[in-house]
Amino acid sequence: MGFVVMISGVSMGLMLLCVSGFWVLPTEGAGRGSFLRNSSSSRPSSVNVGALFTYDSFIGRAAKPAFMAAIEDVNADQNILRATNLNIVFHDSNCSGFVGTMGALQVMENKVVAAIGPQSSGIGHLISHVANELHVPLLSFAATDPTLSSLQYPYFLRTTQNDYFQMNAVADFVSYCRWREVVAVFVDDEYGRNGISVLGDALAKKRAKISYKAAFRPGADNSSISDLLVSVNLMESRVFVVHVNPDSGLNVFSVAKSLGMMESGYVWIATDWLLTALDSVEPLDPKTMDLLQGVVAFRHYTPESNEKRRFKARWKHLRTKESSGGDDDGFNSYAMYAYDTVWLVARALDVFFTQGNTVTFSSDPNLNQTNGTNIKFSALSVFNEGERFLQVIHEMNYTGLTGKIQFDPEKNRINPAYDVVNINSRGPHRVGYWSNHTGFSVESPETFYSKPPNTSAEHQRLNDIIWPGGVTKKTPRGWVFPDNGEPLKIGVPNRVSYQNYASKDDNQLGVKGYCIDIFEAAVQLLPYPVPRTYILYGDGKRNPSYDNLVNEVAANNFDVAVGDITIVTNRTKFVDFTQPFMESGLVVVAPVKGAKSSPWSFLKPFTVEMWAVTGLLFLFVGAIIWILEHRFNEEFRGPPRRQIITVFWGEHGEHFREVCATHMVVCSSDHQLKLHSQSHFDPHRSTANISDRRNGQSNNKQRTNWSPGRYLCIQVSGQ
Repeated sequence: MGFVVMISGVSMGLMLLCVSGFWVLPTEGAGRGSFLRNSSSSRPSSVNVGALFTYDSFIGRAAKPAFMAAIEDVNADQNILRATNLNIVFHDSNCSGFVGTMGALQVMENKVVAAIGPQSSGIGHLISHVANELHVPLLSFAATDPTLSSLQYPYFLRTTQNDYFQMNAVADFVSYCRWREVVAVFVDDEYGRNGISVLGDALAKKRAKISYKAAFRPGADNSSISDLLVSVNLMESRVFVVHVNPDSGLNVFSVAKSLGMMESGYVWIATDWLLTALDSVEPLDPKTMDLLQGVVAFRHYTPESNEKRRFKARWKHLRTKESSGGDDDGFNSYAMYAYDTVWLVARALDVFFTQGNTVTFSSDPNLNQTNGTNIKFSALSVFNEGERFLQVIHEMNYTGLTGKIQFDPEKNRINPAYDVVNINSRGPHRVGYWSNHTGFSVESPETFYSKPPNTSAEHQRLNDIIWPGGVTKKTPRGWVFPDNGEPLKIGVPNRVSYQNYASKDDNQLGVKGYCIDIFEAAVQLLPYPVPRTYILYGDGKRNPSYDNLVNEVAANNFDVAVGDITIVTNRTKFVDFTQPFMESGLVVVAPVKGAKSSPWSFLKPFTVEMWAVTGLLFLFVGAIIWILEHRFNEEFRGPPRRQIITVFWGEHGEHFREVCATHMVVCSSDHQLKLHSQSHFDPHRSTANISDRRNGQSNNKQRTNWSPGRYLCIQVSGQ
């Protein structure tokens, strides 16, 4: 169901959602376009603050005392706003989107200069359009939807942490535990949908994913939640991320407990809503702690300080004064964010007035067109200095209860950090911290801000966690084989030849062969069962096409193909192969004989005929050399024995001597004397002209006695 309101000609659907808002406006009765001012100052004498939120909610019961304490402290501090007094007017939206929106518009009629709220992300989207139209800065202490920081809402500013960082913390935790799939359980509104969408993006960066998004409507009863959890329990993943509202979120765990989903093997991760609910209750109910045994949750991190301790010490007194009739203590992190938001507005107003700015309003011509209706939209005015005041708020830089209050260019609080809390039978127990500066650590985040950012995997550390079922030593696997899952479909080539590799059989598997045995042995090594069924591919009359079998796997008709499938380049483009367990190719089969060593082994490379031909050629060449040389060369003359030796030696050494003679270089001890031969040098002549060069000059000529086959003698004269 829903309501429709026409604003500036635009139809806006209003859902029934819990909402809180906080409005800053001039004193009632001030003239249009001006404040009631002191005679001695340009500042207004008083400023009203309107608070619009749901009283009866975990966040509302924490916000109201915090607002009252902040107003009291601001007015008591003469250094803030000086002579200007800050008043507060409350309005209960009663968890109704329609009532909350109408209340917000009524407050806007009083020339609002800033709005604090709402606590609901859904209403935040709606009121942001109003803030844009009227140029009113909208500050929310509880709306964590990441999409509210988009460029679509320039006047929206979040004074709490953006869920973008919390979802990155959850994704880091999933990666830290080496899980790859999670199931998201969330409320189906802007807060739930947009937060889970960011979680999906963050998991993708860690090579993980959301396997299923289990959404339920706001205000769903236990029966609807039970049906939802029964369906997700049939799936593979056992890691559940719960992102719901704090007022009804405990019902999810109550139903999960009744379904046996809080036992060993399950993993439950809750966002900050869970600790918002638990921190608001004192003392903790033992039954609730037993229900949440092993849950890991995140909480906004606020650094310890004297101001924080003093504020917590005042809390019981504040709750007594502003009791809303609830049985719980009411204190949670949103109480401190509400307190800091009031101070942020007060400090920004002080700077705004100190800079000489004034507050003026003008009518909106777009709203004047609605004068024909009974709703007086023309009473709403545009804050002329709203953009300047928003800039002042963006530039604020001081330390509050929740830490450093400063905004980055994307309008988020700097240094986002969260407590990582594990719930056991004694209550919540912090096991570490997460920040975007260092990731997970067991030391508080502010100790690392002076160092360079380091989110590497080897530096991530958390203390021991107690998982559901009391498991502490081993991180749950995070998945099981789904009850509604199908077995693996394994394609096997129905061969006609070489059936020892893979073929049809009448056994339990329906197939047999060497490849089947290898696959079955690998499956048996896995620490979990793998349901599977073998499907023959081919008609059994001829060998099937292996390319077509690979294409069937690529088309998801088969999950796996097992057989003697050759790994080739074209096939690797479509499917992944295992490491080869069998090699094929050209081989040489030869008998193995014992080798015997022999001094004549060097003769084995050639046959006897080849050696005979080689010997004859050797003798023939030697004879030719002797015929050509013995008439001119004295070395080839003399006794027959000497001539035979010369023939054999000359045949092998003639060419070597010629090369050496034509390339010989002789250097003296002082490296100045050099012998340069010429290419036309004739080794068969008994003499040759050699030049002696010293210092680049030719001094004398020498006679060289050449004795082929022996040595070269050089005679040098001169200094």
